[in-house]
Amino acid sequence: MNEKISPEAEVAELELDAVIGFNGHVPTGLECHPDQEHLVYPLGCTVLIQAINTHEQRFLHGHGNNVSCLTISKSGDYIASGQVTFMGFKADIILWDYKKRELIARLSLHKGKIEALAFSPNDLYLVSLGGPDDGSVVVWSIAQRDAICGSPAAGLNVGNATTVVFSRCRDEMFITAGNGTIRVWELDLPNRKIWPTECQTGQMKRIAMSITMADDDSFFYLGTTTGDILKMNPRTKLLADTGPVKDKYSLGVSAIKCLKMGGLLVGSGAGLLVFCKSPSYKPIKKIQLQGGITSIALRGEGHQFFVGTEESHIYRVNFTDFKETLIATCHFEAVQDIVFPFGTAELFATCAKKDIRVWHTLSNRELLRITVPNMTCHGLDFMRDGKSIISAWDDGKIRAFAPETGRLMYVINSAHRIGVTAIATTSDCKRVISGGGEGEVRVWQIGCQTQKLEEALKEHKSSVSCIRVKKNNEECVTASTDGTCIIWDLVRLRRNQMILANTLFQCVCYHPEEFQIITSGTDRKIAYWEVFDGSVIRELEGSLSGSVNGMDITQEGVHFVTGGSDHLVKVWDYNEGEVTHVGVGHSGNITRLRISPGNQYIISVSADGAILRWKYPFAS
Repeated sequence: MNEKISPEAEVAELELDAVIGFNGHVPTGLECHPDQEHLVYPLGCTVLIQAINTHEQRFLHGHGNNVSCLTISKSGDYIASGQVTFMGFKADIILWDYKKRELIARLSLHKGKIEALAFSPNDLYLVSLGGPDDGSVVVWSIAQRDAICGSPAAGLNVGNATTVVFSRCRDEMFITAGNGTIRVWELDLPNRKIWPTECQTGQMKRIAMSITMADDDSFFYLGTTTGDILKMNPRTKLLADTGPVKDKYSLGVSAIKCLKMGGLLVGSGAGLLVFCKSPSYKPIKKIQLQGGITSIALRGEGHQFFVGTEESHIYRVNFTDFKETLIATCHFEAVQDIVFPFGTAELFATCAKKDIRVWHTLSNRELLRITVPNMTCHGLDFMRDGKSIISAWDDGKIRAFAPETGRLMYVINSAHRIGVTAIATTSDCKRVISGGGEGEVRVWQIGCQTQKLEEALKEHKSSVSCIRVKKNNEECVTASTDGTCIIWDLVRLRRNQMILANTLFQCVCYHPEEFQIITSGTDRKIAYWEVFDGSVIRELEGSLSGSVNGMDITQEGVHFVTGGSDHLVKVWDYNEGEVTHVGVGHSGNITRLRISPGNQYIISVSADGAILRWKYPFAS
């Protein structure tokens, strides 16, 4: 056992170059730092700090599960972020030092989930709201990094409180709101107590989604699920006005921000962004964005602001002309596959749920998006000549698109019965090999105008998860979840060899010299096999927990990389069979990963929609 641990200690860390990803489902998750130079937002367990002008990224690692809320103090010195955890377990709040980009303190009291956080105006206190299983509100002292007092957030006969806002002028007052409850709290520091006062809304029963406070504390505004806005007076605890009377905002007012110059910015669950004023709350300016709006972050006084949506888009809007610029976009569903075109690392393609996206590697910019509504893309490959992207879809079709324009070039209908699950192309661009959910492997002849089925190879009993073709196009290997890998002769179109193991195979690679293959899957073992007779050469322990889902090998065959359900990217020495580098950064299961042509980067994709680019650790 001790031998196993000692080499692990010498494993170097992979350097993370860039992340494409933003969790747009976190309410007010996108924040603009008071220095007006950086955006702060969550992705999985990570908090990202991104420079607005240079796009340089820094990462705050520390949460053990997905970040559910974050906030920045008025001075900009502190960031606080809360997470979700498993039922009954403590959910952490982490206090970060913004300038040093490091963890100051872990605050643990709440269970299950941190719903919302807010700093007091002079950085004295942080108030936190527990999720539905916890239901308490806690005030923390930032200097002591400890809880001062806590209380149930809402009364007995009302629902949960989900939002919190601090007074803009006083460190002793904050407001919580949620399902049928609006409370103004006073902090009584000498007695370590907080005293709530329930606000009166008369006959109106509302569920608050979002909350914002006027700069002088004169009023606070609530956005509701019904699509109207309540204006409340924090001193009298009474409703001042409400609106709009007609034309309420569709799918609720999910984000709201008070502007210093007067008026409100309102974002709806239907993606409508509006500037309006009390008491009519009718749109004065409006734009339609993609995805429900979850965050509005002001830059400075709000002459410019940023909007985050559920479809993981980040927009920049200038207040005067009220036009949106899309500054960041990413997948908001699990990413299924990633491929580079042959011989170039300049761009790569990924697929997730209904879309295929082509990215510029260095700038993280999305160059092209191809969408097929209501279908899921399981895999893709570039033709060697770079003239088409071949993709596998769950409706049983193979679709080919032009990589520059995204134009549909051809479709092979009913390619497989239970969806197309894996795809590969030959280097002469004349054939496509596809695998299906029913286990068939099919070889297609691709002509200028025609696509013809050459042979259906029926050996696998369950879905095909990965296909790799030999350089000379005379042989290919298919991995399947039925516990077999089959090496096919592509000239005679029949089986050469079968490899059996007690696992669901997820990935397979040819060693560049092509007399060996490496496989892995749900048994967490990485196995080397002889192509000639299908015998096993060696087995390595690929991961301590969870299946290994993706692997790729360098063109020289000296190193290979794996990634899987333990969220780690591992670089291996092929001959030694040992891990040389580990990359920590994913918070979802890694689904696939690739080494870029020329060995500059490793790009890994995961089930939380993130795409991570790592620096390849060896000089090529």
